[in-house]
This record gives sequence, C-alpha cells and structure tokens, in this order.
Amino acid sequence: MKAIILAGGRGKRLRPITDYVPKPLIPIKNIPIIEWQLKYLKKFGIDEVIICTGYKQEMIESHLNAKKIGIKIKYSIENTPLGTGGAIKKAGKLIKDKSFFVINGDTITNIDLRKLSTQLNSIASVELRTNFGVLETKDDKIIKFKEKKEISNLWMNAGIYHLQKNILLDLPAKGDIEKTVFPDYAKKGKLHIVKFKDVKWYSVDSFKDMEECALEVDKIIK
Repeated sequence: MKAIILAGGRGKRLRPITDYVPKPLIPIKNIPIIEWQLKYLKKFGIDEVIICTGYKQEMIESHLNAKKIGIKIKYSIENTPLGTGGAIKKAGKLIKDKSFFVINGDTITNIDLRKLSTQLNSIASVELRTNFGVLETKDDKIIKFKEKKEISNLWMNAGIYHLQKNILLDLPAKGDIEKTVFPDYAKKGKLHIVKFKDVKWYSVDSFKDMEECALEVDKIIK
C-alpha cells in the first residue's frame, strides 16, 4: 500500500517556531512529527509515501534524505497552496495502486490502518472530545468534574482516509477535499466511516497539543 502525507501547510498557529522550520519538522520528544508518521505508516506495511510539501519543502527533503527511514519517499511539491483536495489530486498521479491512504501532516495516532483498509472511500473517525472540563450536576450542585471527556456517539474526522484511485477524477485542482468531494460523496452514499474507540489521537496544532502528545507518543507509536 501507498500513503500520502499532507505536509504543505504553514502551521501559523505554531509561530514563531514555524517561521524558521516547517511544521512537519517540529520535534515531539526530539523526533520530528513527520518521522513519527513515517514510523507509524511503516508499522502497517506501507512501502511508499508521497509527501505533499510546499512551505520550506527543501528543509523537509534535506532532513529526510539524511535519515535512514526504511521506506521509499517521493515528493509532490506545491508551488502555490492547492488545498487538501488539490494536493491529493496532484500526489495521487504518482500512485498506481487501486487505493491508498491519506494522513494529515500533523496527526499522531495509533489508529489501525488494517481496519480502515476494509472500507473504500472511508474516513477514520474518533469520538469527539471536549477541550474543556465537563461538569456533571444535580439540581444546583456540581457532583463530578471531568477533564476532556469523550462525547459518546458524536464522531469527528481523524484526518486519515482510505481512498480509491478513481476519486482523483472528482477532486478539484485547488480546494479542500473536506469541502468539495466529501460532502458530494456523502449525499450520494459513496462515503464510509470507520469508527475507532479507545485509541490515541492527537492533531498537533498548538503548543499545548505538543506538550500533551509528548507525554504519550512513545506509547502511541512503538
């Protein structure tokens, strides 16, 4: 199987770090995010990865070229931002397989790709989690306080997809897959969900995310 990593964004929420290095090279426990991702993909038998790069792409290539990752890496370079849909459309031309995985460049997780691969044109999903403490009440009293509770039966996009090659024909040359093809496929009953309960999942989009992920990453990706 092949996989596409969407790693072309500027990571503005992590400035000023991303003024100097691209987001995929931000270290979590002294290892860049993209290395954690490659290790994760390799674990599930991915033998080739296409990395969609744009912002400071030469730094990403230089870093990975100096490493012995043990997985074949190709690059799909965006001279101007194409959005997730445009990036997948361009990178997908390098893939000959009938299907492939896509992962957002800031996602660190232990979601089982073997389970995701059982459904074509599918989105991996995890239960929605609050970012704030949840209060359980009775009358006018608080009886329990919970931090970041998972909300049952509300599912969120985990940023990992298993897509058929022919989806490339429907993708825009520029634009996000989440705003174009996915809503259209959902209306037509062509989009599937694969639900994952009790998994570790982080979208590294803030300094707090970095701190929390660093506490767990060794357990997430072994």
